[in-house]
Amino acid sequence: MQNVPGFSELLAGAQHSAVHLEMRDSYGVDKEKGPFAAWRDGVRLNSDDRATWWRPWLDLVSQAVARGVVIRRARIISEPVTDYIRFEHSGTFTNIAAGEQVRWLPRRQASDIALPGNDFWLFDGKIVRFNHFTGDGASAGPEMCEEPDVAKLCADAFESVWERGIPHEQYTV
Repeated sequence: MQNVPGFSELLAGAQHSAVHLEMRDSYGVDKEKGPFAAWRDGVRLNSDDRATWWRPWLDLVSQAVARGVVIRRARIISEPVTDYIRFEHSGTFTNIAAGEQVRWLPRRQASDIALPGNDFWLFDGKIVRFNHFTGDGASAGPEMCEEPDVAKLCADAFESVWERGIPHEQYTV
């Protein structure tokens, strides 16, 4: 298995940009199981209680944005959306508050976009960190790639999705 630097290390090394493309309608990663279950039971994040928001992620984002790194996230989603996407949408205000820009693209509008086979982060247009998942959405580990052709594919895919995407504030689920 490839030795991939931790996400916090990659984000700390970013100088200009970090973009993230998500393409699944549900995820089953361990750290989200509890919050997703709580959300399904009616628990919602309080916009006035920042201390309860997802840490240390939001701190990493805030620090990177303060250094001048532009962080954008785009999500390709099926409609009608899954409960998991409703969960993500309801908590995205925390990403925005930390400094991320987020857009949503209905899957039907992405049919003619050449997309990589996996979700990814692209740092400064050069370093790709693919996120692999199992069929049930559990993490299957990351993979890092610095091949220029792969970085270009990811950058082009992200920009196409971003251009068509609906800003978070305008997208309702």
